[in-house]
Amino acid sequence: MTQDERLDLLVERFKADSAYYKDLRVGSGTEEKRTALRSLMNVRPPRPMDGQTLLLQDEYLRERSAERGVVTLGEIPTIREQYGSARPFADKLSLWQGDITRLALDAIVNAANAQMLGCFQPMHTCIDNCIHSFAGVELRLECERQMAALRARYGQDYEQPTARPMLTDGYNLPARRVIHVVGPIVQHRLTRGLERDLADCYRNVLDLCEENALRSVAFCCISTGVFRFPADRAAEIAVETVTAWLTAHGDGTMDRVVFNVHGDGSRVLYEGLLR
Repeated sequence: MTQDERLDLLVERFKADSAYYKDLRVGSGTEEKRTALRSLMNVRPPRPMDGQTLLLQDEYLRERSAERGVVTLGEIPTIREQYGSARPFADKLSLWQGDITRLALDAIVNAANAQMLGCFQPMHTCIDNCIHSFAGVELRLECERQMAALRARYGQDYEQPTARPMLTDGYNLPARRVIHVVGPIVQHRLTRGLERDLADCYRNVLDLCEENALRSVAFCCISTGVFRFPADRAAEIAVETVTAWLTAHGDGTMDRVVFNVHGDGSRVLYEGLLR
């Protein structure tokens, strides 16, 4: 079966899976069909799907991943190699600009919300949406299973606290695992408490990596999007906290920590801190 045939079949099966969108009209172009499929995945609640459709989805997403280009750890230079940096752990830190869903590391970090089920807004550009879209619908279902267990323990109103990471499989992502963490939300002004919360996000993710023998991880810019944490201070906290953690945990714990940025502005901020 070709990739175009998989796409056509998946659009029809995801439409049939939805009572609300079963009559959705989709254009004939490849991009229109990709948009329709991703949107149908985005709005789908966490529930099981038949095995044949899941197998087809997995084949399609893995081929899409290959088409988009998988980036391995060996293709990401350290800051010593890239900038000639002599700062501490220059051979363990990297700055990489691009789509985090292309990275074939032990783990990537997802900036999640407190419901921990991904972004339900069709085609939203947030990292939470992107990660769930390219992982597949199995990821949302696993997140729901973990949250259901936590609700059974702590009550039906339970939401994931800030800086408490959750580990899941990576499914169809090149990364083996995804670490979901809720960053602090800046409502009015930045406070020391919010800065401590952001540092805890980085520290707790690295602790979770150590506990699960995950030796390479890519951090997104946690809380700097719709959570409104100032990007310059967030970058300072990220670099300071990761460096302090590596200092405290010895040289053999992590092989690589990658600071993943999307835009040029964020890249310039991290370059100023890491060179």
